[in-house]
Amino acid sequence: MTVIATDVTDSEDRLAARLTEAKKSPDRGIDNYFYRSHLVYQRELNQLVFRSWVYAAHISEIPNPGDYQLISIGEDSIIISRDAQGDIHAMHNICRHRGSRVCEEQAGNRKTFVCPYHGWVYNIDGGLKSARESHVMNDFNAQEHGLKKVRLAVFMGLIFINCDPDAAEFLGPLENIRQPLGAYQLENAKVAHKQTYRISANWKLVLENYLECYHCATSHRAYARAHTLRDLDQKVAHVVSAMLERTEEVTGIEGLGTAYEKVYLDAEGFGTCVYTSRYGLFDGYWTGSKDGKPLAPLMGDIKGYDGGVGDFQMGPLSFMLNYPDHCIMYRFLPETLTSTNMELTWYVNGDAIEGQDYDKDELIWLWHQTSLEDEYIITRNSEGVNSRFFEPGPFHPEFEASISQFNRWYLDTLQNSIPSQE
Repeated sequence: MTVIATDVTDSEDRLAARLTEAKKSPDRGIDNYFYRSHLVYQRELNQLVFRSWVYAAHISEIPNPGDYQLISIGEDSIIISRDAQGDIHAMHNICRHRGSRVCEEQAGNRKTFVCPYHGWVYNIDGGLKSARESHVMNDFNAQEHGLKKVRLAVFMGLIFINCDPDAAEFLGPLENIRQPLGAYQLENAKVAHKQTYRISANWKLVLENYLECYHCATSHRAYARAHTLRDLDQKVAHVVSAMLERTEEVTGIEGLGTAYEKVYLDAEGFGTCVYTSRYGLFDGYWTGSKDGKPLAPLMGDIKGYDGGVGDFQMGPLSFMLNYPDHCIMYRFLPETLTSTNMELTWYVNGDAIEGQDYDKDELIWLWHQTSLEDEYIITRNSEGVNSRFFEPGPFHPEFEASISQFNRWYLDTLQNSIPSQE
């Protein structure tokens, strides 16, 4: 892990000046100050990450009463659980007495969460069940001391959370992609594999890498052989248009090729980014595999392979790539100033049987390989960006347009968080 020394001269005034300067060049990368500053990192967590909707888990991962999973964001831990009535809950993994974590295992099944420090016991929904000898505590009300709740939304089997109690509503914006996303019947899917890649780089460098495909042709040879996103739109327009012309007939899904975009500054509410489009695969490729051949049974209601890929964004940090026979969720979460957890989740139909209907190693090969390649290029990028001699260059107007969108939102959000000096 890269360690960056704290700059003791950093200040809110310095941050304000750097933001003003960065906004003068919206079509260039941002100064490395924003990747190195501890002050900036804490403000990012408070003003961006913990106010945004983030993918947490899939309903199939907590199918039974008492099932739970943990999700870590920065130094914080959040519990996702299912109660006896089948309802799903999200709450902070922090005892309401002295702050100890009440759950340590990443996933499992519990009847209660018990604080290891003083023995306070919480129900699976987070409500306080008992607190030792609390009968002698003046005016103690157990109902007021349950685990703190986290905002939660479930959409087509996908569980999203937001740590801001006043967060903008998310289900409304998500309805705009119901038609194309619904074709995959994710609520009836299952997780075939999940893997976290811990990358020694600031979270923005990892996210920025996902937001552009300028590097795809040179860094991801296996991906680039199959996916038209590696090229300028004008070069592959004939491939994409031919795919879209046959999409509905071949797949049997009306609206599968729908495009929609309201992200970052254009989102309906803060942290409610929603995007979808469908791009093409080159001739001879039908899915994301070594040879382009199918890997698993067709997802949901899809009837055939149109040579297309569904591209989705749900929130600022969660993205999906959906082939006709499997789907992959990407999630980017900061761990520290200099490390990021990039989690990939592969989905197949809920009734698909591993070893019979699909081979897990073949299923994950392309995007596991691509992620290892990403780790290599991102860490090298991080080493250069952290140099005192780094000077940001211009964005490519097409390949890196999404990074420019993200940076405008990022800089605006941080600037708006600084109290007026007037």
